[in-house]
Amino acid sequence: MIINDKNESITAIVVDDDIDTLDVFCEYLELSKFRIVGKAHNGEKVAELYSTFKPDVVFLDVMMNNYDGIYALEQIRKVNPDAVVIMVTADLTKETAKNLERLHASSIIYKPFDIKNVISTVENIIGKQRHNNSISKQSSQVVCQI
Repeated sequence: MIINDKNESITAIVVDDDIDTLDVFCEYLELSKFRIVGKAHNGEKVAELYSTFKPDVVFLDVMMNNYDGIYALEQIRKVNPDAVVIMVTADLTKETAKNLERLHASSIIYKPFDIKNVISTVENIIGKQRHNNSISKQSSQVVCQI
């Protein structure tokens, strides 16, 4: 089980326009001790969900009708440029890849996914984030001697 900085289960928002995929993905995550704090079927209100719940990670389907994952990622980046947002997709065109790179997607998981790879990806991202935060705190605590 991976935990956040508060020694709690990792919190997540999951967004997918396919209801069955959304439900199964959430079940997999819950079995892996994630706490699902929000679900959505399109990217329209994801930034609002993010602002309300401040999850540790957001899983976003890229291809959705109306408000897609790119739109949702743009909105989340306006709220928190450092948010952990993992894009989930079955198809990745060059244009989509460029957009995800420009918007600094934390990672991309391809459908069909293996839940072990999903967990490993989150562990790596959270681990790097903690390491970077630790280095940042240490460098801000440097004392200069004269």
